[in-house]
Amino acid sequence: MKTVPGPVAAVSLRLGDCALEVTWASAATAAQVVAAPAVPAQAAQPAAAAEEAVEDPALTAVTAPLVGTFYHAPEPGAAPYVRVGDRVRAGQTVGVVEAMKLMNQVVAEQEGEVVEVVAGNAEPVEYGQALVRIRVGSA
Repeated sequence: MKTVPGPVAAVSLRLGDCALEVTWASAATAAQVVAAPAVPAQAAQPAAAAEEAVEDPALTAVTAPLVGTFYHAPEPGAAPYVRVGDRVRAGQTVGVVEAMKLMNQVVAEQEGEVVEVVAGNAEPVEYGQALVRIRVGSA
């Protein structure tokens, strides 16, 4: 069984590209390490998650229908399917998700105005992940 080299001085965690950094306190600073009080799970939520909780009810997300790679345009160099400010109609293509060399169209389910393109071009996406946000029925 192995033991840790002393008390933890700092922990850093990044979710994008999964990185975890742990800094151990040196023997000289070990006495100075003070245990921080536990943070309730609700307070630990990122600001973006808190904002989504009070999000405009007129906003809807067009989500990924499957796991794959999201593309804004039909081919490299082509104009994107939609941009922020564009009006979309129900059934209109807003992007494609490539999975196993097959291009799967992603379509808007409701009419409205594009307020955000959430997923980046050529970015891997998960099933159900928000790709584009639309303000439903806005003129």
